Amino acid sequence: MLTRRQTLALGAAAAIGVHSDARAQAKTEISLSRQPGILYMPTHVIEKQKLIEKHAEKLGVAGVTTKWVNFSNGGAQQDALLSGSVDLINTGTGPLLVLWDKSRGRVKGICASSAQPALLLTRDPRIKTLKDYKEGDKIAVPTIRVSTQAILLQIAASDLFGPDKWNHFDAMTVQLGHPDALIAMKNPSHEVKSHFAAPPFQFYEQQQIPEVRVVASSADIMGSPLSQGQFMTTTGFAEANPKIVQALRNAAEEAKGFIESNTPEAVEIYREVTGDKTPSDQILTMLKQPGMMEWNIYPQGTMKFAEHLVRTGGVKTTPASWKDYYLPVAHDLSGS
Repeated sequence: MLTRRQTLALGAAAAIGVHSDARAQAKTEISLSRQPGILYMPTHVIEKQKLIEKHAEKLGVAGVTTKWVNFSNGGAQQDALLSGSVDLINTGTGPLLVLWDKSRGRVKGICASSAQPALLLTRDPRIKTLKDYKEGDKIAVPTIRVSTQAILLQIAASDLFGPDKWNHFDAMTVQLGHPDALIAMKNPSHEVKSHFAAPPFQFYEQQQIPEVRVVASSADIMGSPLSQGQFMTTTGFAEANPKIVQALRNAAEEAKGFIESNTPEAVEIYREVTGDKTPSDQILTMLKQPGMMEWNIYPQGTMKFAEHLVRTGGVKTTPASWKDYYLPVAHDLSGS
């Protein structure tokens, strides 16, 4: 299920995790990471409005500073968290479950931040449905085998071809960050003709590539919304910095409310922080699409992911509920 680099990193984390947790100390300089995309808008609002700093001070922790780091895929984020290069990351359900399992429970979620639908797009005229993919086709995903998109394809394969065929699409996936996948999709001669995208890249492709069509969505595959962005950290950091963790949850909740009540201003913050040159009115139009204003902080659809990963061997530990891989700071929420 894992690349060799991820397996080594996770194995090292499991081996040294106890010692690392024991050395964890309270911090006021906090580093966080995210990936490109509009689904990370809550993190852009949190950064711009210094909401972690604000809520930490309210909780009695003064002088907190934050540094945000962008990574092109969840695999790089996982490595950064496990190596201690960053303190917290915001990425998908698949990485959270794999990290929780491989680190023997020493990585857990804090809260969700978005559950916008991801779309599988193609510019191949032959492909109309998932059943039309065949050997040799290439589907871009952020991280092979363990990204949210890769696991969605596995769940779809189980439903279409039977539980023992869950890895039907794995050999067709190639690892490309969303910006690079967009470039590939716009190149008629590129071997990658399909991209399991995340917002806003799925909309850019639909706008800029006339022949692109939707093959499937995460909502189709899951039958419900799925948390695409969620904050997570090590239990060592959480135990040493409980007020920072609480401040982050409070910040995520405030960012949700701000985006919902001040959407145009939130879009301008997103454009400023990311450098996205897409006109504001186009982004606002994107956010009017079904499911695009899904910013709830409670986890959604994660147990279905967990059940799939347990069945296919991607996760060895069977969680009794989503609260097993989320910190107590989230346990009052209504998750799934």
